[in-house]
Amino acid sequence: MEPGGEKLPVAVTSPSGSSALSSSVSPAIEARELYRFYHVGDDETQALRGVSMEVNSGEIVAVVGPSGSGKSTLMACIAGLDEPDGGFVYINGERLTRRDEKTRTSLRARLIGILLQSGNLFDHLTVRQNVRLKMHLAGQRDDGRVSDVLEMVGISSRGDAYPPHLSGGEASRAGLAVALAPKPPILIADEPTGEVDAETEQRILYLFEEHRQNGGAILIVTHSDAIAKHADRIIRIEDGKILKGSR
Repeated sequence: MEPGGEKLPVAVTSPSGSSALSSSVSPAIEARELYRFYHVGDDETQALRGVSMEVNSGEIVAVVGPSGSGKSTLMACIAGLDEPDGGFVYINGERLTRRDEKTRTSLRARLIGILLQSGNLFDHLTVRQNVRLKMHLAGQRDDGRVSDVLEMVGISSRGDAYPPHLSGGEASRAGLAVALAPKPPILIADEPTGEVDAETEQRILYLFEEHRQNGGAILIVTHSDAIAKHADRIIRIEDGKILKGSR
């Protein structure tokens, strides 16, 4: 392991006998033996109990489980929004866990687009300003890209609107625009179609598929088997553990 938190590349041999660096085939997301505990008084809740998983570039993976199964906690730990009590998370080969908040924020801004059920937008900024802020945090400045991504999600006419004035579907599309704007290699979505109309749901799923085809890795956390069927693999979680038979 390098001091900066990146995994050292190791030479591997292909079937043809040529060597390559393993970092070229490292998973986009790698979680190793994650544990997360919560305490309320004398009670302890084991939200994650030794969860390990991977998501590769060009792949959509759905994490499915009932309420309270640990899937949202897993998403938060993988996205760097929460720190696991044990285990490690690597994003594009860079360690995200056990880093200071400034470093985690920088990695998250550069490498991950996050779409939550709500809270994706700052109410005091217009939709366009929200998108521009995300790109600024990722070290990018491109007003052309801002306009393009708003058109891509179908809300170009609402760029100057403030979030409180958006419908539920418009807010979801605006949140997706923020997540996709800097073209992150990884997209993480928590119940992305939970409270949207059918048209918005189809647009979101189409853009997920387009992101995958462009080499992006997508992790969807959902309780909906209908959404999960669009994934390349389904990981089922219950009581903080991944069930056998997950593919």
